[in-house]
Amino acid sequence: MSVRDELKQLSEKVKTYRDEARVQLHLAGEEVKDEWDDLEKDWEKFRGRVDELWHDAEDASKDVREKTHELGESLKSAYENLRNRLK
Repeated sequence: MSVRDELKQLSEKVKTYRDEARVQLHLAGEEVKDEWDDLEKDWEKFRGRVDELWHDAEDASKDVREKTHELGESLKSAYENLRNRLK
């Protein structure tokens, strides 16, 4: 799988978890909403990195790709945990 395909797949999974959590957020308490706000900042950072890497994914350094992937995996887990707590 290419770097571009891997990042696209990860980004789509994070977006799915994010969307599901956002739907349930309206019932949540203030503490969860604060957590959501923090995750949204990380989401914007991740999206910016992914957009940059999509333009030159094969030329990006291994370190940049790995850090972006780690951030994506962390976001995916955080949104998934938040989503599960809201169910």
